[in-house]
Amino acid sequence: MTGEVTTIQRHPLKSHGREALQSVVLSAGMDMPWDRHWAVAHEAAKLSEGEWAPCANFSRGSKAPGLMAINARLDEAKGELTLSHPDLPDLTFRPDDANEVARFIDWVRPICPADRAQPARIYSVAGRAMTDTDYPSVSLIGLASNRALGEYIGQDLSPLRWRSNFWIEGLRPFEEREWTGHEMRLGEAVLRVEEPKVRCLATTANPATGIRDTDTLKALNAMCGHQDFGVYAKVVKGGTVQVGDRLERI
Repeated sequence: MTGEVTTIQRHPLKSHGREALQSVVLSAGMDMPWDRHWAVAHEAAKLSEGEWAPCANFSRGSKAPGLMAINARLDEAKGELTLSHPDLPDLTFRPDDANEVARFIDWVRPICPADRAQPARIYSVAGRAMTDTDYPSVSLIGLASNRALGEYIGQDLSPLRWRSNFWIEGLRPFEEREWTGHEMRLGEAVLRVEEPKVRCLATTANPATGIRDTDTLKALNAMCGHQDFGVYAKVVKGGTVQVGDRLERI
């Protein structure tokens, strides 16, 4: 099989916006640079400082669907993150500056449900992203799978619902589930696919509005018998990946 990278996405602040890239340099054993670099710890979080933590400790789209409509733009040199949302004014702040984080908390609170644990602070760990996996990973989806699910539901689905790093065109629908345990060449890099990505309620929210409008989980279970969509992979050989690069199984 072969496919082509059509979109590269990173999510600098976990669950709070996505940003399209033209290229990225991956390193062996590492996450995608700046992807899930920060996360928003809520008031009930139980964290061991300096260590990776599971997603239950963070504000996320499965609990606060309005977060799914955030877009992000990161200025790496300045350490500044700009967030936009259809119902809020744009915000530019530095996630590593405690004084500026308070402005972010005030900004995001209106789209966080009042009956959920509220955002409290930003958390990060040097050299480790707050991915949903307990190992450094990147994620891939097949656009044919997205189209097939949309056709089953009877509506167009934005691939942004899946919050994945690499969107691949040219595959069979749900072909990526067959890759587990195999190595894939992606541009100059080599990945080893570790497992399917089990989906949550975040995917039911429209990424343009932040409103839950499609039961993607019910559709996946009915169509496929599971809630998997896309895969997690480890980077085993680093290199540059660009939009237009090929993906092929080794």
